[in-house]
Amino acid sequence: MSGHSKWHNIRLKKAKTDAAKSGVTSKCLRDVMLSARSGGGSPDTNFKLKIAVERARSNNVSMDSITRAIKRGIGEGENGPMEELTYEAYGPGGAAILVEAATDNRNRTASEVRFIFSKHGGRLAEVGSVSWMFEQKGLIELEKEGMTEDDALMYAIDAGAEDVKTEEEAYEIYTAPADLEAVRNNLEAAGVKVASSELTMVPKSTVALDADDVDKIMRLLDALDEQDDVTNVHSNFEGPPEE
Repeated sequence: MSGHSKWHNIRLKKAKTDAAKSGVTSKCLRDVMLSARSGGGSPDTNFKLKIAVERARSNNVSMDSITRAIKRGIGEGENGPMEELTYEAYGPGGAAILVEAATDNRNRTASEVRFIFSKHGGRLAEVGSVSWMFEQKGLIELEKEGMTEDDALMYAIDAGAEDVKTEEEAYEIYTAPADLEAVRNNLEAAGVKVASSELTMVPKSTVALDADDVDKIMRLLDALDEQDDVTNVHSNFEGPPEE
């Protein structure tokens, strides 16, 4: 798929160490809560919630905490409502950045996100100036162990996927957003082990950065990823081949 950004693959590698950070639990629970709010509190009928619960469990979040997050999402919790926000911005080298956040205090989150960008050489942009550079896709990851690239392609085609990419950590299968659940179910029915699945934003084209700008933007994206209210970060940069 043209325009695929390496930032997602870098985040895959980071996930193993990020699981030890205290912020991961809160991000997982926020994702569970928002998924429940948008589609109901049953993972059996809300595929987005099912994915969020699986991600939380893989990061060792307790079922008690997950249940409380679901209840809050459907309006049974004690705390105030959460609001979903998207920030559009540019980073070092002109790379486009989309930041998704969930917060109970819009002003606090906006101030902290703006500070992170200013500190790391980026800037917030006008609404609509960056979002058109991305399109939503379903993303399913298959572990590479015990599976060849030809096998992954065959399973993906049979399951109704749009595209397949071979990356260092996994085979990445892309679907139309509405087809994510069906394609995942088809893969699992064929005996394929799915490592993860999610809706993501894929850049339509990429911006090539030199090594210095890659270092700068990685510091920026790391800082955004560590902000408690930020749920997802997407960018369209590519580094030099040696990077």
